Amino acid sequence: MKGTRTSVPSPRRPRARRAVIAAFVVLAAMVPAAGTALGAQEVEAELPYTCAFPSGPQAATVRVAARFPDSAAKGEAIVPAEVTTTVELPEAAVAELGAAPGAEVRASTELAVALSQGEARAEASWRGTAQPATVPAGGPLVLESTGDVPSVTPGSAGELQLRAGGLKLAMEAQAGSATSGPGQETPAPVSASCTLGEDAPEDGLLATIPVTGGDAGASPQNPSPSERPSESTGPDTAKPGGTKAPPGRLRVEAADPQDAPHCTAKEVTGNTLTAYITGYSNVRKLDGASLIPLACMVIEQVDAEFPGPDDEFLFRQPADVELSYQGRRQTPPAKATFLTYGFVPTTATMVLEQVGRMNLEGDFYLREPVTVVSTIRASLVLRLSDVKVNGTPLDVGPDCRTETPLISREPEPDRYPGDHMVLHGLSEQYTGEDATGYQVSSGGPLTSEVTIPAFTGCGTDDGEDLNRLLTASISGPGNYVKQIQGQVCTVAFLQPQECTEDGQPVVIPKPER
Repeated sequence: MKGTRTSVPSPRRPRARRAVIAAFVVLAAMVPAAGTALGAQEVEAELPYTCAFPSGPQAATVRVAARFPDSAAKGEAIVPAEVTTTVELPEAAVAELGAAPGAEVRASTELAVALSQGEARAEASWRGTAQPATVPAGGPLVLESTGDVPSVTPGSAGELQLRAGGLKLAMEAQAGSATSGPGQETPAPVSASCTLGEDAPEDGLLATIPVTGGDAGASPQNPSPSERPSESTGPDTAKPGGTKAPPGRLRVEAADPQDAPHCTAKEVTGNTLTAYITGYSNVRKLDGASLIPLACMVIEQVDAEFPGPDDEFLFRQPADVELSYQGRRQTPPAKATFLTYGFVPTTATMVLEQVGRMNLEGDFYLREPVTVVSTIRASLVLRLSDVKVNGTPLDVGPDCRTETPLISREPEPDRYPGDHMVLHGLSEQYTGEDATGYQVSSGGPLTSEVTIPAFTGCGTDDGEDLNRLLTASISGPGNYVKQIQGQVCTVAFLQPQECTEDGQPVVIPKPER
């Protein structure tokens, strides 16, 4: 996906670069909207899928049901209702669970839905949770999931089409069910990525919704002058509270602001930025990845620097950074699940707590192509709580954490001594083309490799020391981190494509592995 078009800031007056957003955001809730057409169309689509299980591919049947309006008006939200995703797995796929007949299975689904209107494209994620199902003695297992889904707001007139795409399926046999009698271990969770079959009717088409409005003779392919976007006609997405969809675009919106933590700055200057971050961090010893929950980052840019006479085409834009969650410098708590020692299901609540300075440097090399090398240095301690091993609580106490911050190799140890994490980002831009990669203004991917230090403070009041157990299970080098930052909100200016009315970022990034 192309980055956003940016311009190189002036060294004399460093300010945030603002760009037109072109990003896919996947959110998991919906909001009722006034003005949607009252007529409704019922959709029931039965689609063939192939699911990649650990032992190999298995055929599956997926039925998608939903209710859509018969038609809609430009600029108003279309809200899918009564959405269910039913997955029927053959007996061979059920065997992947390793669960005995009668065992209770819980499952969740995530269906990618492609949205198209003329040249405008976007993608929504329909997530659902299934009611507990029982493993049959023979034959297929049927899992029916329901859940809120995003709304979509078209920015132009013309037919809007929704098509089913890839499906992610996660299943887990529950502890205490027929699968976990005396001497038996609870089977590990099973997940599969499923692709739509080539023989799917109408390429997975779920619904076609006519959208009215706009000048006579205009269409998404030939919009009126007032509707033509100034730059890209790609997708546009936002969190609740943002503006309506720009002309020629599709806006995917979640209804519940609680999906994203509150993200504002305590003090605002002309150089104050806010942004959401998320991502994944591998834990090498546990052979799994932990989600970095959606978190708020407040960035305060300071005066640009010229590092020295060795390179006259280089200037550096530094900034001070703080995590922000309910007045504390940390990420929101997030639950992670791993298989300790390869077979013991373990869950824990994780928090990354900022215990020292966090700073960002963007080095601008003003040649062709213009290259921006970004580095974030952060003193982050990992805290654990609410640990459960095979469903049994493990009391780690209120102060279970790593002894020191997470550690990365520091390329400039003389300038930045001490233990800290180092994240790297890179952007390039040729004249007349869009920028690619990471820039602080438009966001993008930042990567790192960290060592998780030994744990301390983990144990109970009666003297049980769990530090060595957690250190042996988790701590060590070679843990890959990929963090995704969304486009910033320049708080002092409150541009509607960047910020909500109360100064929070509009763009919510999607984590990537």
